[in-house]
Amino acid sequence: MTEQNAGAAPEAATSYTVAGKYLTFQLGHENYGISVMNIQEIIALIPITRVPGVADFVRGVINLRGRIIPVFDLRKKLDFGVVEETKRTCIIIVEIGLAKELVTGGVIVDEVVDVVDIGEEDIDLSPEYGASVGSDTILGLGRVKEQIKILLDIEKIFPWEEMKGLVRSAS
Repeated sequence: MTEQNAGAAPEAATSYTVAGKYLTFQLGHENYGISVMNIQEIIALIPITRVPGVADFVRGVINLRGRIIPVFDLRKKLDFGVVEETKRTCIIIVEIGLAKELVTGGVIVDEVVDVVDIGEEDIDLSPEYGASVGSDTILGLGRVKEQIKILLDIEKIFPWEEMKGLVRSAS
C-alpha cells in the first residue's frame, strides 16, 4: 500500500459507513438522526413499568406484543432536562447486534420528523467539544436542506449488554 492510499483509506471507510438513510427526530430544538438499519418500528408512548436500581436514563420496560423491552430516555442520557410529554412524544424501537444476538430496546424522543438520505458529501465528522455524550457516540453532523442533524451511533449511547440482564430480571 502506498503512502497516499494509506491516508485515503480511513476517510473513505468512515464516510462509507456513515452515509445512508436516517430516521430524524427532535429533542427540544435539536435535530438528530439514527440509521434506519437499527430501526424496527415507531410506536406511540405507552405505559412504562419502572425498574428499581437502574440508571436514571432507563425509564423502565414495556410489554410490546408479549416481549419485554427496556426503554431509554434519550433526553436524560443527553442531559436535556425533563419536559412534559406531548402526543408527538414516541418510542423508537431499535435493534442492536451484540456478538451473535440481537437486543431490542426503545428510545423515547420528543418527535419523529422524517427519513432522509444523507450522502457522504453532506456529512462532517463531529468535532470534540467535551460533551456529556462521548464523541464516539456521534457519527457525524449531517446537512439536510438548511438544518444540521446530529447523527448518533445508537449502538454506543446506551449500555445494551447490561440491558439484556434487565429484561431477564423483569420477565
